[in-house]
Amino acid sequence: MNNPILAVERLSITFNHRQTVVDDISFEIHAGETFALVGESGSGKSITALSVLRLLPNNARLNAEAINLHGDDLLKRSEFELCKIRGRRIGFIFQDPMSSLNPVMTIGSQIEEVIKLHFDLPRDAIQQRVLELLQQVELPQAPQRIKDYPHQLSGGQRQRVMIAIALAGKPDLLIADEPTTSLDVTIQAQILALLKDIQEQTGMALWLISHDLALVSSIADRVAVMQQGKIVETGATAEFFNQPKHPYTRKLLNALPSMQNCLAHSTEENPPLLQVSDFYCHYPIRKGIFKRIVDYVRAVDGVSFDIQQGKTLALVGESGCGKTTLGKSLLNLIPGSGRVVINGVELNGLTGEALRRQRANIQIVFQDPFSSMNPRMLVGDIIAEGIRALHPEVSAEQRKARVRQLLQQVDLPEDSALRYPHEFSGGQRQRICIARALAVDPKLIVCDEPTSALDVSVQAQIIQLLKTLQQEKGVSYLFITHDLAVVAEIADDVAVMYQGKIIEQGGVAEVLTQPKHAYTKKLLAAVPVLKMDH
Repeated sequence: MNNPILAVERLSITFNHRQTVVDDISFEIHAGETFALVGESGSGKSITALSVLRLLPNNARLNAEAINLHGDDLLKRSEFELCKIRGRRIGFIFQDPMSSLNPVMTIGSQIEEVIKLHFDLPRDAIQQRVLELLQQVELPQAPQRIKDYPHQLSGGQRQRVMIAIALAGKPDLLIADEPTTSLDVTIQAQILALLKDIQEQTGMALWLISHDLALVSSIADRVAVMQQGKIVETGATAEFFNQPKHPYTRKLLNALPSMQNCLAHSTEENPPLLQVSDFYCHYPIRKGIFKRIVDYVRAVDGVSFDIQQGKTLALVGESGCGKTTLGKSLLNLIPGSGRVVINGVELNGLTGEALRRQRANIQIVFQDPFSSMNPRMLVGDIIAEGIRALHPEVSAEQRKARVRQLLQQVDLPEDSALRYPHEFSGGQRQRICIARALAVDPKLIVCDEPTSALDVSVQAQIIQLLKTLQQEKGVSYLFITHDLAVVAEIADDVAVMYQGKIIEQGGVAEVLTQPKHAYTKKLLAAVPVLKMDH
């Protein structure tokens, strides 16, 4: 494999002249190949990709012998010349499409912008190219969606638009930074198949940045592992997964959740803690000058299930199926109707003090820990907030002691109480949210995608923490997720949700190994599996 498309030689990046975040790394990417850079959050993967395009923050300093694109050293190019390379010869798919797309421009205009910048084409040809790109990325009803804004699209559709923008310049190299992190397994499988198809059609190189090793094993030709700014291992994919050499690589592979773990769960029955019968959550659709109700969005449509004491029910399904709506409406955070009984007490119709007392029995851990905490509050006050609200009789000294005990339970140092949320990593912030949920001794915790954005090793730690707390305190979980390997690891029972209804439920081993419904079979077929031979 001669003449690589991209050759990076001895690249280092420091922040504020002190903190080294990328430490003397070298690698090559060749035409037509998929090169994966893997590692945990904070290892330096994304900043390495941004440095190739010289898109670094002002306090970052880049040192390298060369960054060659087809033999052309990008370090010697001016900012004006780099503008002609970015988006044209190197395309970039950013991690979060919602924050990368312009919310006040239609998706068609945003793709047009790239084409106008890099190609001298007449108006008709530009519009035709926009439509071709949206059809190439398989956006449903592309001609009708051109004038839509990003907020009108689902997560998977927004990611497709990001790919269309990245492909608009017909790049030689496409950098995809965690392109499927927050997507459902079925959409993730579609996005990956799409990238591989486009790669085969155009012959471009694909640089994939990811912490999902199962996904990497199914798509990459070569893999490099990054740890604390250094590349610790590089090799062909088959060799990398079959004979990992570095201890850190072996640690990452060992942390992967396995679908086989569903067979290890106890099938012993416990009494029910939560009983939900015929539960609905409908949103009215209003039209016309008088905004009359013409129909309803049936987000949750007649759902019934039980959660046993000290057990975990996993609620699985794609984005938009109603999982989170159901979880939040059980806590009365959004209105719903139906019979909900917890620990023998019926929640329907409860108001005021009676409802407040029952709130201590059900708590929630949200999907994004950072946005669910007040950034101006100290962690100790965040954890103690529930105790202050639901148990006003507890003294300040007792609250402090309880916060210390909770931090210890979630494996965080005692001095964490005097720090702010932004001073912690994603995994640590999720631990703080778990401590906050445990503060009032709930009988049930609703966990809404608590591990979806975490690295495999941090995810393994959070799952282990939840299991340990369940054994020690007998707490039950409603675990909302789209990751079936995590379900196999943590759940006792599974309910599969599709378009507001539960279409299949049962013990975890039964549902994951002998699915009955076609949709459950489709979900299981889309789960990326670690491929050990290529």
